Amino acid sequence: MAAILLIVIGAIGGLSSQGNPTAKKLTQTASNAVTQITGESSSQSSQNGGTQTPKQSVATKKLAELKYTGTQIVAVNHNDPTFTKADLSLKQGSWAKYGALDTANRVTTANAMLSKSTMPTAKREPLYVNPTGWRNKPYTVNGKRGYLYNRSHLIGYQLTGQNNNLKNLMTGTRSLNDPGMTAYENPVASYLKAHPSNHIRYQVQPVFRGNELVARGVHMQAESVEGKGISYNVYIFNIQAGIKINYDNGSSQLGDPAAAF
Repeated sequence: MAAILLIVIGAIGGLSSQGNPTAKKLTQTASNAVTQITGESSSQSSQNGGTQTPKQSVATKKLAELKYTGTQIVAVNHNDPTFTKADLSLKQGSWAKYGALDTANRVTTANAMLSKSTMPTAKREPLYVNPTGWRNKPYTVNGKRGYLYNRSHLIGYQLTGQNNNLKNLMTGTRSLNDPGMTAYENPVASYLKAHPSNHIRYQVQPVFRGNELVARGVHMQAESVEGKGISYNVYIFNIQAGIKINYDNGSSQLGDPAAAF
């Protein structure tokens, strides 16, 4: 087993979108380390088409138990993805696979070999399906009012065009969705548009603690296959500044988000 170091990227707060963090901000080493079998997450999911069972890997359990201490995004494995050579194979061309819902109807791991050809061309429709733990309500925090939750895509709509697909949606806070995940999705989309013949291996896994209906965070990995361009491995806490979430059922109240960890 190899120790996977977490590197602080930065905190995100407030109910409105703020400046996007980037990999260039990976400058400070966090105090806690995670233990994982190298390549476990990516190689397992590619073999079974992305389906995740309720039994969690060692890596996922470690991520699920992480304590939020004010930094919403941390890098895993020095920000280096753990895809194997088989994971990066282009034998199947471009594809996207969404794991089956688990026994609690929770979303599981989504995997893809992205290219410009997987990106949508049709007009996007409104979201209407509700993932587990969807108990949304508005709050006013620091003078700004907004709803706590978004229907958050595992693989962003702009990358595969999947919209009202329950296998690709989770209950995520506004800050998890944007600027959190968006900060890592947008560079992928820009790269694919600029390099229409190239591919990016992509994986997003929601991380649940026990039988809770709302994920504690998401584990995102991406790596460009043809040469250098995109490469990251990050964990984003599913929190919102000023709000304490009950991850068991999605209820919430004003308070310190760290108190729920």
